[in-house]
Amino acid sequence: MKAYIFPGQGAQFTGMGQDLYEKSPLAKELFEKANDILGFSITNIMFEGTDEDLKQTKVTQPAIFLHSVILSKVLGDSFKPDMVAGHSLGEFSALVANGTLQFEDALKLVSKRALAMQKACELEESTMAAVLGLEDHLVEAICADIKGTVVAANYNCPGQLVISGDLLAVEKACEELKERGARRAMILPVGGAFHSPLMEPAREELAAAIKETDFKTPSCPIYQNVSTFAVTDPSEIKKNLIFQLTAPVKWTQSVQNMIKDGATEFIEVGPGKVLQGLVKKIDRSVQVRSAEF
Repeated sequence: MKAYIFPGQGAQFTGMGQDLYEKSPLAKELFEKANDILGFSITNIMFEGTDEDLKQTKVTQPAIFLHSVILSKVLGDSFKPDMVAGHSLGEFSALVANGTLQFEDALKLVSKRALAMQKACELEESTMAAVLGLEDHLVEAICADIKGTVVAANYNCPGQLVISGDLLAVEKACEELKERGARRAMILPVGGAFHSPLMEPAREELAAAIKETDFKTPSCPIYQNVSTFAVTDPSEIKKNLIFQLTAPVKWTQSVQNMIKDGATEFIEVGPGKVLQGLVKKIDRSVQVRSAEF
C-alpha cells in the first residue's frame, strides 16, 4: 500500500515550485489563484526570494502547502494514495490530497494559521529545541520537572524528539537533558513554541475558522498528528486539526500505525526529503521516495 506524506515548516527553499509553474498549465493556474487569495505574489517570493524572505511566517506555511498540493494535483491519475499523513503544517496538504478540503479553503486556513501562530509567538519569548539520543519517556520526565512551560512537541523518530516552551524553561531543560546523557540538546532557529500550550491563542483563532469550513468525507484515511490512527470521519478530522496547534506531533507513532495497517511505500510530496529520512529511522524495511512530476 502507498502512503503519501507531506512535509511541514522548515522544508522551504528558494526556487521551490518554479519547475511546476513553468511546465504545467494546471500548476500555473493554481499558483496564480493562490496569489489572488493571499493578496500578494507568493510566487515571486518562492521563485526569487531570499532565505530571509521565505522565513516570513505569512510566506513559509502557504509556500510549503502550495508546493506540496500543486505537485499532488499535477501528478494526475498516477496520484492514488491508500493513506496520507502530514507533519504539522503538512496535515493541511494531506487533507487536500485525500479530498477532505478544497484547495481554496485549505489555503485560507493555512494563511490564517500562519498569522495566528505569529501573533501567539509575539506574546511571550519562546522557542523549541531538538533532543537527540534519549528515550522519549526520559525527555518527558525531565521536562515535567522544569519550572515554567516546556513540553515534548515533535516525536520525529526514535531518539529524536523536539521540545517546546518558554525560552528560560527550554534552556534549563537543555542543560538537564545533556547532564542526563542526551547526545545533543540544541535550541532551534524558530519563531516560537509551536505545539505547546503557548499556542493556545492561535488555536482559538484557528478553531473558529475551521468550524466554518466545509470538510468532506475523504477518499482514503488520514493519520493525524494528534490521534496517530486512521481517521475518515470529517468531524473527528476537524477536532484533531484544532487540537494540533497545542498538542505534540506524534510522527513516529503515526508512521508505525501506517505500517501496521499495510503501508509498504512512503512517498514524500513537496519540498525536501526530511520525512523520508525520519521514516527510514522508524522502520528500515519500508521503501521511501520523493513524488516526481
